[in-house]
Amino acid sequence: MPYQILTLLIFTFGTAVIGLFIPIRYGNRFASISSLLVFFYSLYLFITFPISADPQYVVDCSWIQSLGIHFKVGMDGISMLLVMLTTFLTPLIIFSIRKSEPRPRAFYSLLLFMEMALIGVFVSMDGFLFYIFWEIALIPIYFICLLWGGKDRVRITLKFFIYTITGSLFMLVALIYLYLHTSGQHSFDIQELYAAGRSLSGHQQCILFWFFFLAFGIKMPIFPLHTWQPDTYTDAPTQGTMMLSGIMLKMGIYGVIRWMIPMLPLGIAQNANYVLWLSVAGVIYAGIIAFTQKDMKRLIAYSSISHVGLIAAGIFAFNAQGLQGGVIQMLSHGVNVVGLFFIVDIIQSRTGTRDIASLGGIRLKAPFLATVFAIIMLGAVALPLTDGFPGEFLLISGIFQLHNIMGAVAGLTIIIGAVYMLRMYQRTMLNEPSLETDKFTDLTAGEKAVLIPIVLMVILIGVYPDMFTKVSELAITKLISGI
Repeated sequence: MPYQILTLLIFTFGTAVIGLFIPIRYGNRFASISSLLVFFYSLYLFITFPISADPQYVVDCSWIQSLGIHFKVGMDGISMLLVMLTTFLTPLIIFSIRKSEPRPRAFYSLLLFMEMALIGVFVSMDGFLFYIFWEIALIPIYFICLLWGGKDRVRITLKFFIYTITGSLFMLVALIYLYLHTSGQHSFDIQELYAAGRSLSGHQQCILFWFFFLAFGIKMPIFPLHTWQPDTYTDAPTQGTMMLSGIMLKMGIYGVIRWMIPMLPLGIAQNANYVLWLSVAGVIYAGIIAFTQKDMKRLIAYSSISHVGLIAAGIFAFNAQGLQGGVIQMLSHGVNVVGLFFIVDIIQSRTGTRDIASLGGIRLKAPFLATVFAIIMLGAVALPLTDGFPGEFLLISGIFQLHNIMGAVAGLTIIIGAVYMLRMYQRTMLNEPSLETDKFTDLTAGEKAVLIPIVLMVILIGVYPDMFTKVSELAITKLISGI
């Protein structure tokens, strides 16, 4: 029996539980080593991954036989890339935790538990199992935001919880409806659900389309379902924000690719244009709002909404360029946004503020930080030879194939993004030092351990995108051919 995926899930779950009982002084070391072992194992799987249109490492065990529920997992190229993103970013997020964090054992364990749930979402091939992992991923981030968030954490976390659980309930109703329409003995198997969805009328598929879209659109989030995001990203502890923005929002995008596209072709054909226009509107709206922000963390939060809007538009264009661009952009967005949020955390820890107007001249005090910040920021604005360029180029090309005007409007994200990102960099890194930055110090060894791998990935994805696109190419081709 293939053991690769089970090893990832069992090991991450086991370390999350064991971490609760590790002596506090060893907590950081245990979590760091555990997450690194998971990363190296997933890297081995990535290097040896047999590129194919079909899922690999499939495990299919009967779970609740009377209901047709199986513990079925597997990875195709799309899943492999997202598992790699999860296991690459998690140790960096753990490295970024400051030793003064209260209740550290619980904090580390929640992060490891969330890693397990996210991997489960990306490898599930049973609808019920997918829903279970989807909900499990909400539990640790809820407690991370509630226990370690800012002053208004109770209200903001409650809003986040209500949004996400409401979307999840819509998805559960849709999955049960499809389950009841599977042939023979009812089953939640992904292929059975695909067949059930395609057998429905156009009207039925349209209803299910919006039920699934509410769940996935909230998680991304996409305009106008985004209103929970800026407050949550800003109020959450930095590591919670990194997990939310770097990995968790990819659950929604992945859900569209894995479940909606193959399952509801008629619903998508009739409703994709609505989502495209909402996505493009979100690109412009969030970009303009980001330009007006004075708080660095909030600016990056709105920037994330803008970038995710472009990814959603490319995916709903339903061509190979748009889907491939969406997959590669999920990687680059995760890498960039985690780096940016950590840099903001470094600046706040040294100055006590995230206010852009209060900062300045950091380049003179911390040239290494300024250089790293510049590289990650240029990746975020899609400079050629950085990680943001291949994905955005493919996304905009895919949208252009469908609609020239929509493609031109979506392309404005590059211009708007460059304006607010370069403006933020200029006001914080350049000019003369302010009172807050006068005694600013450069990166420590621990901070370099987080940011240097991110910089290397910014360059690697930008210079050698084929290393990643070839892994998902056959899976995307199969997806397109089945629409």
